[in-house]
Amino acid sequence: MAGAFQGVHLELHSTVDVLEEVQQIAEDVCRQVGLDEETSHWTSMAVRETVVNAITHGNKNNPEKLVIIDFHVNSDHGKPSLVVTVRDQGEGFKSADIVDPLAPENILNTSGRGIFLVRQFMDEVSIQRPTQGGTQVRMLKHL
Repeated sequence: MAGAFQGVHLELHSTVDVLEEVQQIAEDVCRQVGLDEETSHWTSMAVRETVVNAITHGNKNNPEKLVIIDFHVNSDHGKPSLVVTVRDQGEGFKSADIVDPLAPENILNTSGRGIFLVRQFMDEVSIQRPTQGGTQVRMLKHL
């Protein structure tokens, strides 16, 4: 079924109002590419968390700035995978600045677990600073 999937491209304004729609689209995409219900749930949660980060940390809740989300299937590594990229239009950050949420000094922090959880839910996660600015998170889930 993944062979029939054509991909999805979204450009959304940075408001939390878009989160339910993003999660629904992510769940629909997961079903279309053949992921089981549990894997679809955790994959769509990873997408949602990444979009939350793009809105709040990247674009600083500025509704004039966009969050760009792309879903496509890729077979680069010999096996098909769902690839999701989420890009914001913020100032960007260095992935080295991400703190370990499991470190004793960070356990009680009310934020800082998002990327950690995304890395648990997905098979591969990379964070880049694209030439056009912002931050781009690329997530891969093997099919």
